[in-house]
Order: sequence, then C-alpha cells, then structure tokens
Amino acid sequence: MDLHDWPGHGLTDAELDVAYNVRGKAGEELFGHHMRRYRALSDEAVEGLPGHRGVVYDETSGEALDVWGVEAGSLRPVFVFVHGGYWRALSRADSAFMARMLHGNGVATVVPDYTLAPAATLEEIVRQVRASVAWVHRHGPGHGLDPGRIVVGGSSAGGHLTGMTMVGGWQEELGLPADVVKAAMPFSGLFDIRPLVRVYVNDWLGLDVGRAARLSPELLPAPRRCPAVFAVAADDGDGFLEQSRRFQRHWGPAAELMVVPERDHFDVVLDLADATSAVSRALLGLIRAV
Repeated sequence: MDLHDWPGHGLTDAELDVAYNVRGKAGEELFGHHMRRYRALSDEAVEGLPGHRGVVYDETSGEALDVWGVEAGSLRPVFVFVHGGYWRALSRADSAFMARMLHGNGVATVVPDYTLAPAATLEEIVRQVRASVAWVHRHGPGHGLDPGRIVVGGSSAGGHLTGMTMVGGWQEELGLPADVVKAAMPFSGLFDIRPLVRVYVNDWLGLDVGRAARLSPELLPAPRRCPAVFAVAADDGDGFLEQSRRFQRHWGPAAELMVVPERDHFDVVLDLADATSAVSRALLGLIRAV
C-alpha cells in the first residue's frame, strides 16, 4: 500500500479544506442553529424516558455513557450512537435525539462520551469507543440491553469511530465475539483519514500519514462484513460524499449507500428523531434484521 496515494492527494491544501471544512460550508449561523437543535431535541427525546444516566463504562478514562428507552423485565436491542464534532466537540448530552423514536419502536439507545482531542489521542478515543461496546456486551443485561443485538452508528467523526468498531482485530483482546457489532449505520463518516493530515483538523489530532492509515477503517482488515447503511447528505462536503461512496464499495454487498436529499452534513442525522424519515426506517430495518 502506498501510504501517500489517498483520495484527494493531488488536491491543493485549499481544495482539501473546501472538501472537508463542512462548518465553513454551512456558515456560523446555520452551524450554531444545528448545534442548538442537537441539544434541544436530545433534551426533549429523553424527558421522562426510563434509563440510566452517567454510567462509567471505562475505568481507565472514567468516561461515562447514558442508557435510554429500556423496559423492565425485558432485554431490548440497542443502538450505540457515537457523536461527532471532529473528535474535539459535542457530548452525549447533545446526542440522544433518536432515543424517543427508538423507544417507541422497542429499541434502547446508548450514548457514550469519549475524551475529546487534543486531551486524548485518536488511538485513545478509538479504544474508549470500543470499550463502550464491550461494556454493552458485558453489562447490558443488567441495564435492559440485549448483548446479542448491538447496532452501532455515529455522525461525522462518530461515523469514523463507528467504522473502527466494524473492522476486525480488536474484539478478541476485549474478550468479545467477532460479531459483537451486528450491524452499523455511519452518517457522513470518514473512513480513510489520511486527507486530514493536510487540513486544519490536524491542529488537534497531530497525525502523520502512517498513523492516519492505521486509524482508517477502509484500510484495516475486516474478515466479517456486518450489514451496514452508509448515510450521507446530498448537500454534504465533497470529501464526505466521496468517503461514503468509497467505503460502501469497499464494504461490498453487505452495505447500502443512502444519499439523503435536501440535507447537509449537520442535519442529516437529526432525521433520526422522526420515525417517519427514510433514515429512521433504514435504521429500524437494520435493527430488526439482527
């Protein structure tokens, strides 16, 4: 593998910035509007829902997760949602907007925090997210979660982290079955992160091309290809659109590419708050099939 032959390697730094600076594409006013909606819709979704808030899932980092939409006396399939924010922003409090929709369809939601960059390296963030999946598998039954029906999803940087739970090579070390993640739904994810070495995001990631390659789901072994839907907004950044197209082709027949019309990088995932939306129907279809 040529470490320097990555998608967009022939672009100038300014062209790469256009492809991956989705906050700049949206503008500060619209970006702020979306961020406020994340928190408001999440607060609304979890109001009065049964669950467990602030459960520490990783003793090493002390990071915690929230569990929403469980039901006494039963184990529900679980959607683990990993938030975005280019690995340095947002939290679980901004990221539970799908919890009420899923609860109404018999599904629990788990939303983990992870230590944000630059306080944590990307390798450590990946370790923490995988540890949150391990916690669901080990401790889920005590919290109303079915360890045999775990589906993972996430948006933007959370889409990358979702991809890092889909690949192989990490489950055995944590004592997990190879198929612990039964299905996945990344939104506007990043699956080959080598282009980020040359854009502003690397100010807080501090990656070189070799480390970026080792942290790119598209470049890692995946002997088992779980069912997946790769959702991306039609009005997303060109880099994110191409990343989803490439990873869907790489993942093969187990994966579907879903380009969502009239949505941008930040609001496409908010459609999960609406049970009638195409993305909600796609997620529920994945969950029901596991």
